[in-house]
Amino acid sequence: MSGRTAAVRRPPRGHWLVLLLVLLVVAVALLFEGWTTHQVDAARTKPLCTRPIPRAADDGKPLLRFGPKGVTTASMPPGTVALTFDGGPDPEWTPRLLDLLRRHHAPATFFVYGKDAARHPALMRRILREGHEVGSYTYSGGDLGVASPLRARLELSLTQTAFAGAAGINTSLLRLPHTTAADTLCGPQWPAAKRAAEQGYLVVASDYKSRKPWRGLVSQHSQTDLGYREAEALLKDRRVKSFTTVSGGLGRPSLNDGVPVAQEVEGEGLIWSQRLGRAFLTVMVWTLTLAGVLGVLRMLLFALFARLHVRRLHRFRPGAPRLREVRDPVTVLVPAYNEEAGIASTVYSLLASTHPDFQIIVIDDGSTDATADIAEDIDDPRVTVIRQPNGGKPSALNTGLAHARHDIVVMVDADTIFEPEALARLIQPLAHPAVGAVSGNTKVGNRRTLMGKWQHLEYVLGFNLDRRMFEVLECMPTVPGAIGAFRRDALMGVGGVSDETLAEDTDLTMALWRAGWRVVYEESAVAWTEVPVSVRQLWRQRYRWCYGTLQSMWKHRHAVTEVGPAGRFGRRVLLYVTLFQIVLPLCAPVVDMFALFGAFFRDPLEAALVWFGFLSVQLVTAAYALRLDRERLSVLWVLPLQQFVYRQLMYLVVIHSVITALLGTRLKWHSMKRTGTADPYLLQAPTGEMSAGTPAPADPLDGPPSRRSLSSS
Repeated sequence: MSGRTAAVRRPPRGHWLVLLLVLLVVAVALLFEGWTTHQVDAARTKPLCTRPIPRAADDGKPLLRFGPKGVTTASMPPGTVALTFDGGPDPEWTPRLLDLLRRHHAPATFFVYGKDAARHPALMRRILREGHEVGSYTYSGGDLGVASPLRARLELSLTQTAFAGAAGINTSLLRLPHTTAADTLCGPQWPAAKRAAEQGYLVVASDYKSRKPWRGLVSQHSQTDLGYREAEALLKDRRVKSFTTVSGGLGRPSLNDGVPVAQEVEGEGLIWSQRLGRAFLTVMVWTLTLAGVLGVLRMLLFALFARLHVRRLHRFRPGAPRLREVRDPVTVLVPAYNEEAGIASTVYSLLASTHPDFQIIVIDDGSTDATADIAEDIDDPRVTVIRQPNGGKPSALNTGLAHARHDIVVMVDADTIFEPEALARLIQPLAHPAVGAVSGNTKVGNRRTLMGKWQHLEYVLGFNLDRRMFEVLECMPTVPGAIGAFRRDALMGVGGVSDETLAEDTDLTMALWRAGWRVVYEESAVAWTEVPVSVRQLWRQRYRWCYGTLQSMWKHRHAVTEVGPAGRFGRRVLLYVTLFQIVLPLCAPVVDMFALFGAFFRDPLEAALVWFGFLSVQLVTAAYALRLDRERLSVLWVLPLQQFVYRQLMYLVVIHSVITALLGTRLKWHSMKRTGTADPYLLQAPTGEMSAGTPAPADPLDGPPSRRSLSSS
């Protein structure tokens, strides 16, 4: 239904670019983290050697330099030991090793990872400050022999950038990961070492473990407890004349050079990018955990409270008052705007109600089609048609309320089909004097298409299970516009239907709670509604619903601090809606992207098990919900498909609505094109069943038929 325009400007569209940018940042952060941990473009495992290193280099010497005339090798002078440590900088072992070296006044060479240098720049500066030198152990420890050309270049260049940002240096020393002595540079390692040497690196291997230190030695140790003990024993060897760095053993200045300011700034940028990326991924892991917990918790809450609701309905409680049967007269309000496709079916379904005494008021809200004419052609004294200029659904309902003759008012959308018993059952909870409103059970009528089946599952699994839970917790947030019963004095007490939000039904329900009335759910009062059949219509409807709900929550936010029914309602519902209908959808795109990353680059089996586990919980809950609503279980086959399209669409609706609300943009009502397919009997069309456009049934009242029409300005 389309009403008075409330928009002051067009809804924002530029934020979609922001969302895409955020998702792009997420994707880049995930890919970079996966790259550094060898989950993307993996280069973790050294392959078996297929060919030895060239004979000219296979002389046991650990230092290799490539030139125009081939490779030349070198080693430490006799009595000289170059201590080298691989990995890190490590916040636990690097300081211990530095303390050990300082006690023995021994310099050393640390071959470190670029990613760890960026993570611990203070350790890098301490290494250099205490007279040691630094070499490259690549950025992430990737095997350059099996890495792609792009990865091999990045492993070296990013390490230099990290060194520039962490300590203001570049290095010409390189040790290839997964290598020890020179002859381990076999197979694909040799071309990798040669390519690195062409970029100016001195490739540093190590001497064999069996070589005696007094003969001259390049020792290789890990930054672990074992490496610490090996270095400590070597430092105590009295046969060693001196300990030095690799460049010192070659008798040349340090192979660590200072860098220009521009490179330092670039390195700082890499360091901060890595920090932010790590923090972002940490947040994302927590977000994934939170989303998973919230999702499973919501399903479990659905099942638990639905069970409690069923037990409450069927369990006799001694001492509980027996409420009288409500047979009071009822006024039914049907606001309509351009509803010519379904208005006849709606009114006829109401006229077929088993309740003995009711009045139907159709309020035509300035329709430009034949809605009012069709309603006026229904010859029944119980039907009154009121025409008014277009003013919006709240205005139409207030107009109808002003013409209502009875103390019980039922509000019905003009695309809704009532079951014969629905009206009588809907008003029964009003026998309790504290109940001010009753929500009925809305079902999807046009469910033949895939879109209809998805919404059918959503209504049964989400909306109706929600209402069962809210009924148990006594905090029903919404009486749907499709089927709801109210006390007229309760409506008048809150000022009628407000037009301050786009979710007038939610706004009205919250106002009733704050006024001290109870709102309950009657699952046996069933009405069939027509849902959108296109993505565009669905988007517009849910966008309005979500935005209107946010408006209502903000309008009634003070309920959280109130006492009595209002406070109970505020603290329970507003928390639930915030967690499950706002926070969870906002986390969804990041969660989905993380799940895709896990499926493609981490452990596909683990990702599949998590997904199927969550789907299994949903299937069990959905089956229980369908059973409670006496619906067929055959529709469950569309639930897995719903996870790939429909769920993402609903999450985007929430994101769009939240950003719209934060920017302060007001929306307008959007009309939905009706097809008149809400009537479930049209799906079967058995002989003699009523359908849209068919003649009216015989007048159940005595006397000649009459038609009444009013106009309201």
